Amino acid sequence: MELVKNVLCPFCGTLCDDIICKVEDNEIVGTYNACIIGHSKFVHTEGAVRYKKPLLRKNGEFVEITYEEAIDKAAKILVDAKRPLMYGWSCIDCAGQEVGIELAEEVRAVVDNTASVCHGPSLLAVHDTGYPVCTLGEVKNRADIVVYWGCNPFHAHPRHIARHSFARGYFRERGRADRTIIVVDPRKSDTAKLADIHLQLDYNKDYELVDAMRSALKGHKILYKKVAGIPREDIVGAVEALKKAQFGILFFGMGITQSLGKNRNIDTAIIFVQELNQFAKWTLIPMRGHYNVNGFNQVCTWETGYPFCVDFSNGTPRYNPGETGSNDVLQNREADAMMVVASDPGAHFPQNALHVMAELPVIALEPHRTPTTELADLIIPPAMVGIETEGTAYRMDGVPLRMKKVVESDLLSDKVILEKILEKVRELKASK
Repeated sequence: MELVKNVLCPFCGTLCDDIICKVEDNEIVGTYNACIIGHSKFVHTEGAVRYKKPLLRKNGEFVEITYEEAIDKAAKILVDAKRPLMYGWSCIDCAGQEVGIELAEEVRAVVDNTASVCHGPSLLAVHDTGYPVCTLGEVKNRADIVVYWGCNPFHAHPRHIARHSFARGYFRERGRADRTIIVVDPRKSDTAKLADIHLQLDYNKDYELVDAMRSALKGHKILYKKVAGIPREDIVGAVEALKKAQFGILFFGMGITQSLGKNRNIDTAIIFVQELNQFAKWTLIPMRGHYNVNGFNQVCTWETGYPFCVDFSNGTPRYNPGETGSNDVLQNREADAMMVVASDPGAHFPQNALHVMAELPVIALEPHRTPTTELADLIIPPAMVGIETEGTAYRMDGVPLRMKKVVESDLLSDKVILEKILEKVRELKASK
């Protein structure tokens, strides 16, 4: 048995970099340090269906085909489409994402990633107000007040709290004892149970609460006895605690990005953090979900000037979230083919979008059986980044990290598959 050390976990945006994999006969048989979800991804839990060959749907049933046949079929679908949608991208490496954007431009597709249904509003708010960010290392070593707003890392990012919020740091030698934890959440979540202060606001009232906190910060009297279901004195007390921070950090999740107000919630939250810097050092970090969802937004911005929801139908990148997002394109019936890369809209998109997906030719670049692969006409299984092939990913705080290859695989990487599809697309276009 071989122990492979310092492996990055390809599950969530925390990108834990201290995983040890137990490898026997070119198979990962166990892990140290990984959370239960990360462990499951490394060892492929019992019951998960892993595809080993490309599959093509014929007469309602999937039949195995070669990679060459699958690439030819995928290229033909994309070339024949007038406005294909290419969605996902958050669980492949940055090099694969770069090729994918080049492919989208070649076939004049709409290219979008999972941010459009999670932290897309955060990106829109950053356009408006900026981004006072720091690194997770600074949180571990410096933060004495940690705020979790609209997120539950205890379950969604299981090692985030232990590695960053409760950990012993250079200036926080006692770890948890040196920190105040504040959770803002309408539920009494498991993360809220760990908090020193739990502001249990009413659903969809995030904007009202942030605005009240900004008023209290500026010395104005809050006129109502309760705002967002929270007593006035509790709001004032929380603001006074935030003002006394030596180094404060606001982590925020989909509970605020996808509640009523969306990007306006993040607008006012960012401004609140900027205003807090008149009293103390404050920063914020979005709790990004997939391990490289941040990477796609970075790569897409390098390549197109925009982070997501990019429309190449006119030959140049156009950006208009609300019109060029994946759900908008599907529900308006503006796509005539779809390529899904390393994501599962079949499990997460609304029914109206799925009804349209079911009518389209769907290509899925996906290693496992999912609700999306059940809708697909063509499945191309790639090697898994961080396990069977190496690559670069961006952590939730914007730090790029290199992911190792732990075991060998005969499967092609996402990057190679996309390069081959791009090459075939260019051949088909040249022959027309």
